[in-house]
Amino acid sequence: MAARPPSPRSVAGWILRCPETLTEPEQLQLKNISANCPEIAALTRHIWSFATMVTEHQGERLPDWLDAVRRVTSPASTPSPQDSNAIGTPSSPA
Repeated sequence: MAARPPSPRSVAGWILRCPETLTEPEQLQLKNISANCPEIAALTRHIWSFATMVTEHQGERLPDWLDAVRRVTSPASTPSPQDSNAIGTPSSPA
């Protein structure tokens, strides 16, 4: 019988925790998920990079960090006005 996949809450917890605090099985599961989902891999890198920047008081890195995040943000991940209307979110007038 195949093992159950981790819950979204578990994956979010692994991404939001300091990498050094993850157990070996958690590290392996996150590595496997990241290998199969480039969006999760990018998200994890950005969150961990941001956490390092904040904890090490490296605010001067923020503009470069923001540029890096913007580079990987695809237009497909941003809902169009039609998509927004479909889910009940008001769109701005054209």
